[in-house]
Amino acid sequence: MAFNPELCRNESEVESKLIVQYLLPQLGYTPDTWHQEVAVGSIRLDFLAFAAQVLPFVIDANSPLSVVMEAKHPKQNLNNHFLRLRHYLTSLNVRYGLLTNGKEIRIYQKLGDDVKLVFSCAGKDVEIKLEEIKSLIGRDSLNKNQVIDNVVIGNYQEQLNSQEQGKNYMKTIAIYHNKGGVGKTTIAVNLAAALSKKGKRVLLIDIDSQANTTFATGLIKFQFEEDDDLKDKNVYHLIESGEFNYIPDIVRQSQYFNNPEIDVIPSHITLIEYQDTLNKIAATRRRLVKKLNMVESNYDIVIIDTPPSRDYYAEVALIAADYLIIPSDLKPFANQGLPTVINFIKQVNEYRDDIGKLPINIIGVLASKISTNAKFLQYTFPKQRDVILERYNLPLLEAVIYDRTVLSECMNQTITVGELEYPDPKSVIKYAEIKSNAEQSAMEFEILADEVLQKMEG
Repeated sequence: MAFNPELCRNESEVESKLIVQYLLPQLGYTPDTWHQEVAVGSIRLDFLAFAAQVLPFVIDANSPLSVVMEAKHPKQNLNNHFLRLRHYLTSLNVRYGLLTNGKEIRIYQKLGDDVKLVFSCAGKDVEIKLEEIKSLIGRDSLNKNQVIDNVVIGNYQEQLNSQEQGKNYMKTIAIYHNKGGVGKTTIAVNLAAALSKKGKRVLLIDIDSQANTTFATGLIKFQFEEDDDLKDKNVYHLIESGEFNYIPDIVRQSQYFNNPEIDVIPSHITLIEYQDTLNKIAATRRRLVKKLNMVESNYDIVIIDTPPSRDYYAEVALIAADYLIIPSDLKPFANQGLPTVINFIKQVNEYRDDIGKLPINIIGVLASKISTNAKFLQYTFPKQRDVILERYNLPLLEAVIYDRTVLSECMNQTITVGELEYPDPKSVIKYAEIKSNAEQSAMEFEILADEVLQKMEG
């Protein structure tokens, strides 16, 4: 039976005509060794194929689970789906993943904690490449090569461990755009939560007078001004003096926000009052850098949530950061602000050079608050992404944070104590543990965390 990619006009036909009718039978998988539309926690898989008959199947570290197969629309760029597949393979401990849009077929292999592309071909060449595909993910080949693969993976992991031994470089990321309403705080707090879940020691700094990150991490547990326990110990006190108020003196732990909780340097509305005074003292611009250097053995990653403006506090954040993520909804107003962001970065880089710091590394523009409308995603969204690369010449993250009501829902949780109602916000990562409608958003942040780690290590 031949396969013709021209007969695949949508994702459903890629699934039925390429995967179900052609690939699975050709690779030796019988109906009792593969499953379609499988849910594993927050993960939703198109296909799972097993090297052995498994009914019912159980997914764990010792499972015979062999191949994840993901089908996409023929017009979809497969590059935009690699990180999601990588997340599937590493989370489920699966050895191989196949990604296809009918026009192209790719096979990835998990080696230790990394995932590598090991095969690709055009859909029209699948017949002449079939033996090569069989040698990788054919049912018989997987059974024969299981021991060899385990040895390779073990050796690869041993090499990674030896390379990483003794290294502990704290990395600081600023989340910045001078346009408000692009999801900056949502990204800062949930990226911190996702990184913490991956075992990273995270410090989250709020340097925006609106104090949204401080609120979102559960540190505003008071209803009356006289109960405010943040006004005398917040980020202002960290940068107003070089001789006292160090990070261990100011830091708080988030309250019922995440599991594990996150260390937070809170902000306060009074930051507005102090800006002019601090701005006149040149030395204050370097104090955050110096105080972060003092705790570099305590944290793996620092995330700084910045104000949506080109002001003193944003400058302090960008001077301190090693990396920059620029959240954007990719709409015209946000895009029109990008040249200002670029110019601001150039200005900050001059100061960084004067104090012996390398230019800030732009991880990329992060598409955030993106509509989930199917037609928008098929026609408009790809064009919006192209604009970032072509007109503004900025790197673009593959991860996407979609506009879902659950992201505001988890931040607006409350708890009633007596007759008073107190804010009780949750990270979407923690919220997904109790609410299934949060699982998709949680996974998007886990994918973002994977990409951020990958780009910083690269």
